[in-house]
Amino acid sequence: MCAYYLKRKLGQKHVKAFALTSAIAIFVVSLSGCSQHQEGTQDDNTIKQAQNSPPHAVFYQQTMLAIPPLPANQSDKSEGCSLRPANDAYKTSTQVNYADYGWESRITLQPNYFDISSQSGRVFVIDMADKNGEMAYRYLGNDNSHDEIYEPWSSSKIFAYTGAISKVRELGLGAQATIGETYIADMITGINSYEDFGTASGESNALATFFANVAGRERLTGLFYDQWLKLSNPNIYFKGAYGPVAFEPSNLIWSMLNTEKSALITPYLEASEDPAYLPYRCDTCGLTGNKPMTTLAQAEWLKRLAVHQRDRATAHPNLLAQDVETLLYGTGHSYPDQRFAGMTLGISTMLQQAIANVMVDGQSNDVKKTLDEQTQGQWRVFQKIGWGPSETRSTTENVVLAHVCLPHFQGGREFTIAAQVAVPQAKEENLPLAGKKMLALLEDSMRTLLREP
Repeated sequence: MCAYYLKRKLGQKHVKAFALTSAIAIFVVSLSGCSQHQEGTQDDNTIKQAQNSPPHAVFYQQTMLAIPPLPANQSDKSEGCSLRPANDAYKTSTQVNYADYGWESRITLQPNYFDISSQSGRVFVIDMADKNGEMAYRYLGNDNSHDEIYEPWSSSKIFAYTGAISKVRELGLGAQATIGETYIADMITGINSYEDFGTASGESNALATFFANVAGRERLTGLFYDQWLKLSNPNIYFKGAYGPVAFEPSNLIWSMLNTEKSALITPYLEASEDPAYLPYRCDTCGLTGNKPMTTLAQAEWLKRLAVHQRDRATAHPNLLAQDVETLLYGTGHSYPDQRFAGMTLGISTMLQQAIANVMVDGQSNDVKKTLDEQTQGQWRVFQKIGWGPSETRSTTENVVLAHVCLPHFQGGREFTIAAQVAVPQAKEENLPLAGKKMLALLEDSMRTLLREP
């Protein structure tokens, strides 16, 4: 049985109360996005105790599991930021025509922009600029790895949310709502933060499985193709779950917060009830399991959400701006204040550290201060991470999916990034090693991206 329900209760003030080795053993399962048949799932009585040396243990706790810093200026909840002018390397949606298949051949794609071997990991950036008032993009990869499939782990959980909200939108409902007594915004925040938030628990896997069960796997897979992204790679799909048991709300009435609109939502109670569900080790799944994706696919999905209002040509056909704002900022949460939540609370500071180090051309000792000073306190990082040991591939892996906004820095920089690394052997104690490899990959790629003339 998957141990996903062992929640992370290790906020900074609780660190001393728990042994770090136990924390790693417990928390890895939630981050892995485990399914009933996925390698890395463990019986409750056989969870391994991670044997990290002190330096690795400190990195895991203080960087990988860290609560992310937030910008000094939290008054603005817009999707993006002011951008520098585009040159000829950037193309608009009008130039690309994303509505037709084959758009990958019409974009500005530089598959070897980052001089980084795929042995060091895969990284893909969709960089943005302003072209006469329109959003414009260029696509930057390393070692031609952007279309190679891998397991996204928990980084794919925002896809389950997207599919669920797009489905309930067909009933006139949305994300700024409750399901039973639980706020949807609290749920997406719990998915990203792995902490209890408002009315929702930090049981990330159960919450994400619930959203996947609402959406249905046929819809989730279809969003990569005819229903939205129109990708050319036929090997991408979303057919799995994140554990054998989904979150159970107090009732199944979905009620909007600001209107009297409500409806009964009847999701699959178990993922296996979905006719489109596939177990992790299905006959056709291969070594990448039942949710294989690519850096291009993941980055394109999040990029389109992040520019939902600014580039209507690629906007999701069902979602409204408030649904995207709930994902990014947790708008519509149960707290009486306007605190940032949602993907702004996605754990880990690897990406923030990498960006700050480039900004100071060295090692930033105060990441938040550096980011605030360089952007007038208006930076944004919306991120979802995932990691875990895979016995099918005999590796331990780490995935980062994020959208970054750096106003005022170099005239305004904004980009979406998807990155994936793997280290040998499927062991929990190798998670910090995968994290350090990810940090090195992010630093190398940010150094190239943010030091351009």
